[in-house]
Amino acid sequence: MKTQVFAVDVGYGNTKWSFRMGSDLATMMFPSLAPLRVSDAVSTFGQGVLSDRKVAAIEVDGTVFEVGPGVERSSAYGNAGRTLSEDFCTTPNYAALLYGALHFAGLTEVERLVLGLPVHSIGKYSDAVRDAFSGTLSFGAHKVHIGSVKVIPQPLGSLVSFSEYGGSAFDRKNEHIVIDVGYFTTDWVVANGFTMNDRRSGGAPGGASQVYQRMASLLGERQGELITDLERIDECLRLKQPLLFYNEDIDLAPYLEQSQAVVLATVKEIQKKVGRTDAVRSIVLSGGGAALYEPAIREAFPRNRVDLLDAPCFANVKGFLIVGESTLARERKSLGAAA
Repeated sequence: MKTQVFAVDVGYGNTKWSFRMGSDLATMMFPSLAPLRVSDAVSTFGQGVLSDRKVAAIEVDGTVFEVGPGVERSSAYGNAGRTLSEDFCTTPNYAALLYGALHFAGLTEVERLVLGLPVHSIGKYSDAVRDAFSGTLSFGAHKVHIGSVKVIPQPLGSLVSFSEYGGSAFDRKNEHIVIDVGYFTTDWVVANGFTMNDRRSGGAPGGASQVYQRMASLLGERQGELITDLERIDECLRLKQPLLFYNEDIDLAPYLEQSQAVVLATVKEIQKKVGRTDAVRSIVLSGGGAALYEPAIREAFPRNRVDLLDAPCFANVKGFLIVGESTLARERKSLGAAA
C-alpha cells in the first residue's frame, strides 16, 4: 500500500504512528521494546490453544528483533530490549521499531516520512536519521520505499496538534509553552504562534522512566529486594492497577507521591530556561508521562493555565502528520508555479 505522508514517533517508551486512510486518521502504538527474536519459541507449539502474539520479526544488519503490540514487556532478568541513551536514534533497536511501524501499517511506498527527535539532540542527529531512512528500506522479507524524510523537534508536533485540535484554546498572537514528557527525556518549546523561541526552548534527561526508577528503588527498600521491572510499574500506573509482587498487591499511589522529587528537578530546569511566563497564554502538556508531571507543573506555574492534551501519547505524531502534509503541499505548489 502507498501513502503520501507517514508520521512516526519512535519514543523511548512507545512507538506511535499515524497516516491517512481516506478520510480517516489511522493511529497505532506499541512498546519501544525490541528484544532479540527467539527462534525456538515455546508458544509456537501451542497454536490453536494459546493466543497468538501480535509481533513481527524485523531484521536489521543481520540481527532479527521482535517488535509489536504483543512483545514481551518483561524478561527473566529485567532486560526487555529497551534502549535508553542519547544516541538511541542511531541504534539498530530504533531502526527495528521504525520498520515495525511500517510493517504493521502495511505500507510499501511512502512519499514523505516524518520523524521527531528530542530538542537537545536534533541538531546532532537529524542529518544521520534523514540519510539512514531515505530510499529503499529493507528489513528481512519486507521492503518499503521512502521518497523523503523530514525530521522535526518532538514538541513541535504537540504544538501543531494543539493548534489543530485545541479549538479556541490555541492563541496565535501570544505565547504557549509546550512540554512533552517522554519516557527518557522531557522537552519543551516556547512558541508565539508557530514561531519557536530557541533561547527559551530546550530539553533534558528526565521523563517518566526516572519516576519509575525512583518508585522501584523505594519499593526495593521496603521489600528488601532489588526491583528492576519498570515495564510493569509503567503498565500498572497507566491501568490504575496495583502491582503484584509475589503474593502482595501493592498500591503504587504512595510511591508515586514520594517520587515527586525527581519530577521537581526537571520542572526547575524548565522554569530556569523559560523565564517569565506573564505573557504565556497557556502551558500545554503532552507525552506519555504528562499525567505524572501535571501536579508539579501546576504548582510551579500557579498563575498560568495548564492544558493537558487529549490522548497525549499521540499528540506528537498527529502533529507530525499535519507538518508533513503541509510542507509537501507547499513544495508541490512551488514546483507547479515554477513550471
